[in-house]
Amino acid sequence: MPANLTPEYKKADEWFRSATTDPERLTALEEMLRVIPKHKGTEHIQADIKRKISKIKESATAPHRGAAAKRVDMFQIPKSGGGQVALIGLPNCGKSSILAHLTNAKVNVTDYPFGTEKPVPGMMKHEDVPIEIVDTPPITADYAAPGQVQVYRGCDLIGIVVDLSGDILDQMEVCLKYLREHRLLLEGDGLHADDAGQTLGHKSLIIATKRDIVVVDAAATLRELYGQSMPMVEISTVTAEGLLDMTRTVFEMLDIVRVYAKRPGHPPDMKEPFTLARGSSVSDLAYRIHRELADKLKSARVWNSPVCHDGQSIPREHIVNDKEVIELHFA
Repeated sequence: MPANLTPEYKKADEWFRSATTDPERLTALEEMLRVIPKHKGTEHIQADIKRKISKIKESATAPHRGAAAKRVDMFQIPKSGGGQVALIGLPNCGKSSILAHLTNAKVNVTDYPFGTEKPVPGMMKHEDVPIEIVDTPPITADYAAPGQVQVYRGCDLIGIVVDLSGDILDQMEVCLKYLREHRLLLEGDGLHADDAGQTLGHKSLIIATKRDIVVVDAAATLRELYGQSMPMVEISTVTAEGLLDMTRTVFEMLDIVRVYAKRPGHPPDMKEPFTLARGSSVSDLAYRIHRELADKLKSARVWNSPVCHDGQSIPREHIVNDKEVIELHFA
């Protein structure tokens, strides 16, 4: 009996064949199993997919010994701050310059291609909110570092860096092709989740660099072609033009709020706010402050709120707003 495989299955199969890591292969295999037509003609294919899934899962849970256990994956970048944005772009597009100007990270800014050989994280700030930004090795139409997809898979936001003085259309085509092939864009089938339940696709923005030497109409062309699908900021690391706009846009796209904690009888800590996903509650804040004490939360009061008066008592279910001051009382 013919298998009659669908275009959705063939697309998932291509994704599996191009995958560079076991987590990505596993997610692709599970997608293949989800979309494959279920009939007698595909039973042997389904069995093969299930066998491959089992093999990857067994490998992931098997104990590792010796040198292999000590090996560190340089593409696994732990999140820090209010969110993590990973940069993607072609050689010499300006990714490293962005990191050098916005963070204290030690980056290798060069005027020759492939100056960045591994991911480099740094901490930039929007007002008083630290946000992690990660420089990555450049990609081309023919090459991306093996395992680099993990950086983008684990981040909160992807910054597509485009050099306005270069071929902007070619740069966008290469970056979008890479992101779509790996289901990294938050569009269409990018809404699927991986084995851990994490959404594959991420929000993206265009960061157009070298604004100070911009080719006439290059930025306008980018906005016309892609401005409807993702935000865009124009910057120059030479003149600092647009850098504040970039950090503000990133903060807004992360969709987080900052909350200042206050101990009873003490002034609030206005230097290091807690950052929470928009829609979080007072209970979520208590859990972030101290997991063990969260269940003992007795009451709370709020200041600087757009919906309550200063000092008003609020329930555990109160949805926190940006820049609110919250005083927590534990039993």
